[in-house]
Amino acid sequence: MPKEVNPDIIAEIERLRKERNAIILSHNYQRPEVQDIADFVGDSLELSIKASKVTEADVIVFCSVHFMAETAKLLSPGKTVLLPERGAGCPMSDMVEPEPLRALKARYPGVPAVCYVNTSAAVKAECEISCTSANAAKVVNSLPDEEIIFVPDRNLGAWVQTQTEKRLILWPGYCPTHDRVLTDHVLAAKAEHPDALILVHPECTPEVAALADHVLSTGGMLRMARENSATVYIVVTEEGLLHRLRKESPHKQFHHIRPTMVCPNMKKTTIEKVLWSLQDMQYRIEIPDDIAGRARQCIERMLEVI
Repeated sequence: MPKEVNPDIIAEIERLRKERNAIILSHNYQRPEVQDIADFVGDSLELSIKASKVTEADVIVFCSVHFMAETAKLLSPGKTVLLPERGAGCPMSDMVEPEPLRALKARYPGVPAVCYVNTSAAVKAECEISCTSANAAKVVNSLPDEEIIFVPDRNLGAWVQTQTEKRLILWPGYCPTHDRVLTDHVLAAKAEHPDALILVHPECTPEVAALADHVLSTGGMLRMARENSATVYIVVTEEGLLHRLRKESPHKQFHHIRPTMVCPNMKKTTIEKVLWSLQDMQYRIEIPDDIAGRARQCIERMLEVI
């Protein structure tokens, strides 16, 4: 449930949003009250598309983590992109850096690299094309090559491997939040809710994904809940998604897999920090030109595949 927010804070955010000609984007894992103040809430793919199509706003306030705000800046280089919490990073993104990636590519000359959007702009600049959890298999299958380097999520890569005949060379990265889910957690939830559909994010381990009725991005989970006739769901992803699921499908039941499935970085952004971001125009995302051009191509090639 959203925390009770001082209405003066909401009013000031609304005033500054108009004054700055700003749009507020929020990831599905953000705090409920942050999602509720946003102009648009979505997963990585949806937010990438939204950022690429924002033409009327001068300022993008991106309530997420650093790599997502970088993506918005890559796709809207002429706009001011603000990340309300400077320390909102991503452990998975930190697991791959440009120099080790170049070394891997040197071992496989001519083999293209597909990078999950959960990577820095500097890593994207070393890759041929990016992907999200929603379109990873489609991106991989769009390439003519039979062998592909996939970074940095070994779990997403393992799931994509089941959707393609290409050989994937997987980087050993992972999401600490999703990777800690065990099959025992899923089986216990299923025993408690035997009629529920199990929706699993592909950042979970292959063993957990094998227990799913559907392996989906957060956007896919939302669509499934809206369109499927099932009324009870077990949701195996970061707990922030449940707010939007319950908001959009209030007549259905959504059960979380475990109470500790929280991304601490996504929860660093508070409603007060959104206000301060607009007040002080902080924290601005800047990407060096020599990196930005190549990283932008990596993202734009992905958008061409959608």
